Formats: sequence, structure tokens, C-alpha cells
Amino acid sequence: MAEIIFPRLTLVGIGLIGASIALAARRAGVVGEIVVSTRRPETLKRAEELRLGDRYFATAAEAVAGADCVIVSVPVGACGAVAAEIGPHLKAGSIVSDVGSVKASVVRAMQPHLPPTVSFVPGHPIAGTEYSGPDAGFAALFDNRWCVLTPAPEVDPAAVARMMAFWRALGANVETMSAEHHDLVLAITSHLPHLIAYNIVGTASDLEAGIRSEVLKFSASGFRDFTRIAASDPVMWRDIFMNNKDAVLEMLGRFNEDLATLTRAIRNGDGETLFDLFTRTRAIRRSIVAIGQDTAEADFGRRDHAKP
Repeated sequence: MAEIIFPRLTLVGIGLIGASIALAARRAGVVGEIVVSTRRPETLKRAEELRLGDRYFATAAEAVAGADCVIVSVPVGACGAVAAEIGPHLKAGSIVSDVGSVKASVVRAMQPHLPPTVSFVPGHPIAGTEYSGPDAGFAALFDNRWCVLTPAPEVDPAAVARMMAFWRALGANVETMSAEHHDLVLAITSHLPHLIAYNIVGTASDLEAGIRSEVLKFSASGFRDFTRIAASDPVMWRDIFMNNKDAVLEMLGRFNEDLATLTRAIRNGDGETLFDLFTRTRAIRRSIVAIGQDTAEADFGRRDHAKP
């Protein structure tokens, strides 16, 4: 039997990530009771139908009472409001975390509302699909993926250790870093790629009707991959770009400079520059596969995880 890390875990928000946490925690046997809260009645009802929790509440304030750990799994723009709601109701000695793809702005939004008697250990499981909602969750989502924790230096080390143990039990690799460093790294590895995908697919949608239909009909694998990324939750990604704009703009500036270099190379017939770049980027892809963060299978071994 696995050791119980959190006798009572409360999940505020029960979309893809929240549902997957519930399922993975059950699989690992590291929680005693799971309490679920979400503001939409239909989502709460669906979570109950899927048996993702043991108890269900429409308000976060009710749900966090007595919780040993509270994980906020809502769009980053809503994290501050959730913290304000739950702050007065948190148990002394409990841990509060989140799963947002942006960390510095989430810390600024949540920290003022949390009492000094709790430990705030912000987190970001770097895992997901283009699907959303409680039906999209599955227990293996975090297996061999990274979860980054960004606690402030003064946070109780024992609380950080418990969160690290929790995420490892869910199958994830865990690393800690500052919130600011996290945001810069994720701006290039996640946020900018999504922005590019949204833009390319948006460009295709703006084409004349005849050309657009042929783009859809004859989509090559590259465009199909962009459409998969661009199908991600619009609310979540709107909030990410609004809350990590400085880091995204810095990386977007670098990207535009490199794109200008490629434009000149194509215009001038500079095949050597193109070949050198393509060789370097191919090596990066192979390195990602080599360290186990993707697969060399055909079509990247993609599976449809729309259903748990």
C-alpha cells in the first residue's frame, strides 16, 4: 500500500488537469479523500458522474475546509479571485498550489490572499492535450512528464518536499526554479509555439474560400500538428498571453529576428544558411526523443486521449 501524502485533497477546477490529478492520485493511492469544486453546475455534475471525487461543492470556500492540500486548477486569470475566496477558510498547516502555465503573475495574484499559516507552493505540470473538461482527464497524463514547482525561498521545505513527493507519485519528474525563470523558459518552449500555431491556422482561415477548402483537404502533417495545438482551450491561452506578456514579447522579438534571417536566405538563394539551421533543429528533435520526452514512432505515436 502506498503512503498517504494528503488525507484530504481539494481540487478547485476540474478540467483536463484537475481530472487527471484526481485519477492519477487515485491510481497512486496517495490521497485519502478527494474534494471537487467548480463553479459550473454542469461540470460539477459531470465530475460526479465520472466519480472523480468523494465530495462535491459549488463553492471553493466550502470545498477547502479541512483540506491538507488545495490545488487550484483554473485559468491563470482567475487564480487571484479563487485565492481571495478560499483564503479565510484554509486550514492552518495546509498547502496551496496551482497548475498554471504562468507563475510570476499567479504568485502576485494569489499570495496576498493566503494566510501566513499555509504554505504556497506554485506548480506547473508540463503536460496536456488539446482537449478540455473533466471527460478529457486520464491517469497517465503526467507519466514521465515534468512538473515545475516555484516556491519562494522562505516557504517551509517540508511543504515543498511533500508536493515533490506527490507529483512524483503521480508519475512526474519534478524540478524547482524561480517563478521568473520558469516564465522565460516556458515562453519559448510552450507559449511562443502556441502563438505561432494560432497565427498560422488563423492565416489559413482568412484565405479565400476556395483556397481555404484546399488547405483543409490537402493538409500535410505539419499543418495538422499546428491545428492540433491551435485547438487548445481559448480561455486558458488568452490568460497565459495576458499574464506572461513580457517573457513572450522577448522571445517573440528573438523569433522575428531569426525569421528575418530566414527570409533573406530564401530571397538570396542562400541554401547553406537554410541547411545549417535545419541540421541544428533536427538534432534538437532527436535529443528530445533521446531523453524520453517524446517518441520516434510514426506520427509521434499520438493517441486520442479525449476519453479517460
